[in-house]
Amino acid sequence: MAIIDDPILFNDWHVVGQSSDTPVGAVRPARLLGQDLALWRNKEGLRAWKDLCLHRGAKLSGGRVQDDCLVCPYHGWNYDSAGQCVRIPAHPSQPPPTRARTTAYHVSERYGLVWVCLGTPTRDVPSFSEADDTSFRKVIAGPYLFKAHGPRVIENFLDVGHFPFVHAGLLGDPRHTEVGDYEVETTADGIVARDIGVWQPDPDGTGQPAEVKYTYRVLRPLTAYFMKSDAGRGFSIFSSVTPVDERESVAWLIIALNYAPETSDEHLRSFQDVVSRQDIPIVESQRPELLPLDLQAELHLRSDRTAIAYRQWLTKIGLKYGTA
Repeated sequence: MAIIDDPILFNDWHVVGQSSDTPVGAVRPARLLGQDLALWRNKEGLRAWKDLCLHRGAKLSGGRVQDDCLVCPYHGWNYDSAGQCVRIPAHPSQPPPTRARTTAYHVSERYGLVWVCLGTPTRDVPSFSEADDTSFRKVIAGPYLFKAHGPRVIENFLDVGHFPFVHAGLLGDPRHTEVGDYEVETTADGIVARDIGVWQPDPDGTGQPAEVKYTYRVLRPLTAYFMKSDAGRGFSIFSSVTPVDERESVAWLIIALNYAPETSDEHLRSFQDVVSRQDIPIVESQRPELLPLDLQAELHLRSDRTAIAYRQWLTKIGLKYGTA
């Protein structure tokens, strides 16, 4: 498949896995923007490289870590932490050529996730408000594979109007379908939609119904967040969608809540698994597949203000991937 050519995404951070999946001595493959990656960790830290040995094109992700080097599985070439080949077993006394060097990408570990930027980062990893708040428990959920473009996945995340129909009994009730009026603010950094009122039979997987208020924030073209509150209780989800290939996206979520210690991480994660499995076929069925940025292309209601603002913002910043 072709490399996704969008400068905005190329120079931004994207999640490619959990930190715990790549302990010291481990090597594993990943994929981002149509590019195969090799993730590996030695005592010096985590590396994200182009998944290609320069000798005969084998995948480095099939190799092993030895003496703090990544060893190609085909002919055993040894690459050091900087990506330079330092040993060729077939010619052990011959210094490897200086051009025998892998392509290394920017990598960062934040919130228990591994973030990679294939280009030059224009900003830091998106900020997650509850990350350093010790009163909130954090649970990673996903990855959830969508055979759809990332903007469609994010717009679904921002939409509360589908709750009574797609998530009946969990996030919505067909007897309570009205979406409260709200306002949206667009800034240079994204979008904020505050105090969207929704009645939910089970808003957070604990089994307790509540009238809640959502505040959504779009932090990056493919990263969004919401906080919903009720009587001092806070529940948020941070969602980052990774464009794996042109029509394949992976959603990573971080759930944060400051109550219900009796509810296990596994239960919260299972609840989110169910919700995501309900969303996936709907998003994959949407046509056109590319998110229409021309507001005349689809019908819009007052309850669609967040989606309208999202599309207008994508137009303003010039995102090309997944849009029309």
